[in-house]
Amino acid sequence: MPESTDEKLLADLGIEVEPEQQAARSPREERIIAGFEEIQRFVEENGRSPTHGDDKDIFERLYAVRLERLCRLDESDTLLKLLDHQGFLAGEITASETDEAEELDDAALLAELGIDAAPAEDDIENLRHVKTRAEVRAAEEVGKRKPCEDFEIYKPLFAGVVKDIKSGNRRTIAFRKNAGFTKTDIKEKQFIILEGQTCFIAEIGEPLTAPNGEYDARLRVIYDNGTESDILLRTLIRAMYRDDACRLISDPETGPLFGSDAAADDQASGIIYVLRSKSDHPVVAANRDIIHKIGVTNSSVKQRIAGARLDPTFLMADVEVVATYELFNINRTKLETLLHRVFAAAQLDIEIEDRFGKPIKPREWFLVPFNAIETAVDRLKDRSLVNYVYEPEIAQLKLRKTD
Repeated sequence: MPESTDEKLLADLGIEVEPEQQAARSPREERIIAGFEEIQRFVEENGRSPTHGDDKDIFERLYAVRLERLCRLDESDTLLKLLDHQGFLAGEITASETDEAEELDDAALLAELGIDAAPAEDDIENLRHVKTRAEVRAAEEVGKRKPCEDFEIYKPLFAGVVKDIKSGNRRTIAFRKNAGFTKTDIKEKQFIILEGQTCFIAEIGEPLTAPNGEYDARLRVIYDNGTESDILLRTLIRAMYRDDACRLISDPETGPLFGSDAAADDQASGIIYVLRSKSDHPVVAANRDIIHKIGVTNSSVKQRIAGARLDPTFLMADVEVVATYELFNINRTKLETLLHRVFAAAQLDIEIEDRFGKPIKPREWFLVPFNAIETAVDRLKDRSLVNYVYEPEIAQLKLRKTD
């Protein structure tokens, strides 16, 4: 009885043998495979093979020509046979199709689109206009775009942004990859310049859990060319990191809070938020209209206040958002320290028990009327807040006394 090989023994035990890694493919082989996979995606999306004809989409005609070429390639049997679950390679090419295939190559079809084809080798089988699989995957990360059916609603917004930038009412701020920017810095109604296009974050969907367990969400992103996509938040941020020219667009009328020159330790964005507590604590209930929490966050305020009733920082109660102010190129930690120093004389002295009965003294609540907070924000805009301090006796900001 012949001896069993190692592979046979493993197979008898029900253990799959991992095949040996194939040698790296040449760029030409990668492009052939990628071109075939693009045709397969077309069939999956449309339920039919690409065909010729003047009434067909120009890219469908391109795929039809490409498929016929691939069927004639000598190496298709080895490169594409295992991928060909739709049976393309076993099909027959009619004479009329072959005639048109000879007349219309990639360059000719692209020329009809008004796209100049770069000079390349004479070999028609090189599939010059097919991206490698790695390039295809990178492009797909940006999300599949489709026409925006209600673009008329958004078109004036894009026109307004252009006007605001020209007038100086908005600024574009370079997206700085090492500024601690995270997925939570993307907000609804935000404008971004990505890959040369202006994008508007129209909606952020319900939170999702990414495969690695982190937060993600499906976005509705409108582009200034009248298209939209339902890209994932994490995918959008990866695209922003890849684009060296990516820029953030400030909100209008933000003044020097949105300076274009950033210090090395500045953060890319942030939000000052002002909250009012719904706590039934006697002190809070008696002074609810003038007790405010002043903070700075790098996430959305909605996320920041989630679970407020379980957090002693929020007085173990739900809160009401009174106001928010967006920031760019300001160090959030230093800014929050400055705001708390300005209002230090009016800090609320209160003790709250957490869920475990441990006493906590929250530090970000102040007995300050909202108009004084608005004044502080104005002083931030003209960069003079460091010269002011809040005086509880008159409930106003006053210039600091100097010796």
